[in-house]
Amino acid sequence: MAVDDTQPLISHLIELRKRLLNCIIAILVIFLCLAYFSNDIYQLVSAPLIKQMPAGASMIATDVASPFFTPVKLTIIVSVFLAVPIILYQLWAFVAPALYRHERKLVMPLLFSSSFLFYLGMAFAYFIVFPLAFGFFAKTAPHGVQIATDINNYLDFVMTLFMAFGVSFEVPIAIVLLCWTGVTTPDALRAKRPYVLVGAFVVGMLLTPPDIFSQTLLAIPMYCLFEVGVFFSRFYVSKADPDEAEEHDEDPE
Repeated sequence: MAVDDTQPLISHLIELRKRLLNCIIAILVIFLCLAYFSNDIYQLVSAPLIKQMPAGASMIATDVASPFFTPVKLTIIVSVFLAVPIILYQLWAFVAPALYRHERKLVMPLLFSSSFLFYLGMAFAYFIVFPLAFGFFAKTAPHGVQIATDINNYLDFVMTLFMAFGVSFEVPIAIVLLCWTGVTTPDALRAKRPYVLVGAFVVGMLLTPPDIFSQTLLAIPMYCLFEVGVFFSRFYVSKADPDEAEEHDEDPE
C-alpha cells in the first residue's frame, strides 16, 4: 500500500476527527432511539438467566442507583454494538485513500463479514451458551443457597461473554488478514490444524462452564471458522507486483 506523502499531516488529522465524530454521532443517535426502551432491553438480555432460576427467585439490585443506571449502561453498550457497521465503514473511509483499487475490492467483503461474524458470535452466546451456562450454574448451587444475582454483576458477566464470543468469531477475518499481510500462508495454516483444534478446545474451556458439552459447542464452531478463514485466505494472498499497482481513487465520499 502506498500513502500519499504530499498530503499534509494536518489534513489527515482533520479527516480522522471527522470520522471519529461520525462514529460518536451514530452511537448517540442510536442511544437516543433506544433510551426509552432501556428496561425492556435489560429484561431481554437477562431472560436466559431468569428462565433458569428456581421458582420464586429473582434478580436483585444491591446499589440504590442500579435499577436506573444499569439498564442505561446496557443501552449505551448495545448502541455501540449496533453502530459497529457504521464504525467499520468510517474506518474504511479513512484508510481507503491509501489503498489501491484492487485492494479496496478485497477490503469491502472483509468489513461486511467482520460485522456479520461479530453479531453471529453474540447470537451464538445468547441462544446457545447462556442457557447451558446458567442452567449448569443453577443446578450446581449448594443446597439451601438462594440464587439472587445482582443486576450490575450480571451485566458485567454477560457483556464479557458477548465480547469474548463476538471476537472469537472473527477468526476467519484474522486469518485472512494474516495471509494478506504475508505473516503466514494458507499452506502453513493447514499444517497447523492439529494445534488449532487443541487450541480451540482450550479457548472453549476458558470461556464456558466446566462441562465438555458447552466447551465443545464453542470449540467446534471456532475450528470450523478457522477452516473457513483458511479457505478464503487463498483469495487474499498478494500476487500483484507493487510496481504495477493502480493509482488511488478519490475519497469514497
